[in-house]
Amino acid sequence: MADSGGVRPDLAEVFRREYRWVVGVAARVLGSRDQAEDVAQEVFLSFGRSQVPEGEARGWLSVAAAHTALNLIRSGRRRASREETAAAAEPVVVGDVADAVVVTEERGRVRAALGRLPRKQAVALVLRHSGLSYAEVAAALDMSPGSVGTTVRRAETALREELNRHASSG
Repeated sequence: MADSGGVRPDLAEVFRREYRWVVGVAARVLGSRDQAEDVAQEVFLSFGRSQVPEGEARGWLSVAAAHTALNLIRSGRRRASREETAAAAEPVVVGDVADAVVVTEERGRVRAALGRLPRKQAVALVLRHSGLSYAEVAAALDMSPGSVGTTVRRAETALREELNRHASSG
């Protein structure tokens, strides 16, 4: 586990093996690679101080990445950097500007709605759509494998309801 300096001796190996995965999970929630890399840094700092067995690292890191990214959405800290990200985005062909605006707005609505879901549902949905199997999601969230499908379906339904509620009220 952690050595006398407080950092795990396996941190470098786990980092090399799982960094891209952690960034990918966070990017699915945030829609920004830069912000996802910031989340990954925070997650690996926590992992470095943790006592999580190396064999459980991917599940723990996946959940931590999803939680940290959701916290970022919920805190509203993304707003200022959203404009920076939009300004730095690749130029869009003139004919595609309207489509690009609609897609960007829709993704923002989905991310905001995801941030309003119950935590366990949101994390299960993110992990499942990040490519984890039902068994891996179950292990990461300490759930029975049989309940993962139900939780993900409920999360998808709640996400649709949340999107519809805000579409009709806005």
